[in-house]
Amino acid sequence: MSRPAFVVFDLDGTLIDGYAAIGDALGFAMERLGVAGLSAQRVRGMVGHGLESLLEEAVGPERAGEGVRLFRERYPEVAVAKSHLLPGVAQVLADLDRTGHPMAVASNKPARFSRMILAAKGVAERFEAIGGPDEGTPAKPDPTMLVGLMARVGAPADGTVVVGDMEVDFEFARAAGCRVVLIPNGSRTREQLAGLAPEAFLDAITDLPGFLARG
Repeated sequence: MSRPAFVVFDLDGTLIDGYAAIGDALGFAMERLGVAGLSAQRVRGMVGHGLESLLEEAVGPERAGEGVRLFRERYPEVAVAKSHLLPGVAQVLADLDRTGHPMAVASNKPARFSRMILAAKGVAERFEAIGGPDEGTPAKPDPTMLVGLMARVGAPADGTVVVGDMEVDFEFARAAGCRVVLIPNGSRTREQLAGLAPEAFLDAITDLPGFLARG
């Protein structure tokens, strides 16, 4: 019997809807830097490439460092209250846990913020590890984070499935030689991802256990 796949989830747009919290903290930083705010839809489209990239796009490279500092000042105050699990996530995580799938999170959000949110929502214990960028780990799509997570649980690349919602997740998975499933209900639409060729496009995360059961 084959070993259950190691499942590595993106966070924003895949497990949680945290765009309101990100928009709040981004607006806080932009206001203090004297930059006009952005629409919620625009912010949603900018999320996914890491905090530094987000602030560079929002306030320009010269002020991005101060923008990151201001974002991190505000974000812990709103992260939990303005983030929620997407429909079906808690049940899917419980089902995959029950069927023996080791799981982890790989997000371009700083790992301490991801842990805080997932713990508050009652699902942090489902994951073997929660990864994020740091001094030694570049943001996705660099595969370093994913390679580290696979090493931590002893999973091979061909036994690992990345689950995400945008191009960066596809590139991240492929850079490490892993399979990838995209669920375009976060930062991207199915049409925006049409040029990619993942193992599957799923309509909802609730379709994931069935996909994994089919091997």
